[in-house]
Amino acid sequence: MSALRLSRIFTSTALATTAALGFAVFSSLAVADKAQAAGEVIVGLVTKTEVNPYFVKLRQAAEAEAKKKGLKLIARFGKFDGDNEGQVAAIEDLISAGAKGILVTPNNSTGMLGIIKKARDSGILVIALDTATDPADAVDATYATDNFEAGVKQGTYAKKAMGDKKPVLAMLDGTPGGTVDTFRHNGYLQGFGIKEGDPVIAGSAITNGAQDKGQTGMENLLSKNGDINVVYTINEPAAAGGYAALKSFGKAKAVMLTSIDGSCQGVKDVKSGKVAATVMQFPYKMAVAGVDAVAEYAKTGKKPTGFINTGSELITDKPMAGLDSKDTAWGLKNCWGGE
Repeated sequence: MSALRLSRIFTSTALATTAALGFAVFSSLAVADKAQAAGEVIVGLVTKTEVNPYFVKLRQAAEAEAKKKGLKLIARFGKFDGDNEGQVAAIEDLISAGAKGILVTPNNSTGMLGIIKKARDSGILVIALDTATDPADAVDATYATDNFEAGVKQGTYAKKAMGDKKPVLAMLDGTPGGTVDTFRHNGYLQGFGIKEGDPVIAGSAITNGAQDKGQTGMENLLSKNGDINVVYTINEPAAAGGYAALKSFGKAKAVMLTSIDGSCQGVKDVKSGKVAATVMQFPYKMAVAGVDAVAEYAKTGKKPTGFINTGSELITDKPMAGLDSKDTAWGLKNCWGGE
């Protein structure tokens, strides 16, 4: 390909990206102008991605609560799991739009500290949802699952369910560097009773929490070690991909999968036997609490502080003695903590 043609492609791509970013800013400012003219308080929501079902639920809950409280929600998101730059640009957009509060699920726990400080210095209440920042006090407050505790629950269940069988463990991890990924991974190891580097661990794969990467990662791990009999997964999309790989290798019934999320589909996968257990978290509660905090701040100036654990529940139809759990009937009524 000629240098001239490459230059034209790069120029075209850059212009398209700039146009897209410009449209997003213009759209937010237009919404903001309309909201301010109507006397509405603006609350921003910045999630890791747009299409992940977990963040869709978070956004739906925030939209419903904002409407209930008379606030105007402006929702933005990263293009992919790990798109730190996209989230930084989104918060810049919301600062310009005059948001009173910003709720954010940071892709990178340290990569957004500068823009968060800028928002707070501007008098904006900043709350982390789902994922803590590092340091935690970079934001005013965090509403989230205790992900280490959730990982411990997953690992403890898997260890108990294995019984006397010698474990050969595969780990379908998320995105390196994220606090959620680190806490869940380390919590699982503690619950399973092993440490990093233990020979029980046959291998690991980075999935970014995506189903297609979960399937590819599991296929690669099975190709290297056909004795794998227990699998940790960072979330339910990765678990779905892992199950598809196990099925294609004829090992779906011989390998135990566990996960974390608690979506309605995830609970159905537990009920059908594809997944032995999942740990349900409650994004609906996180979003509602975050929007309510912004509404209170706008009204009285009062700010929430610290880490607020929104809880988790182990969901399985094969309970283990000495381990608290709920069955899938309960899970389907309460998936993700709201309608």
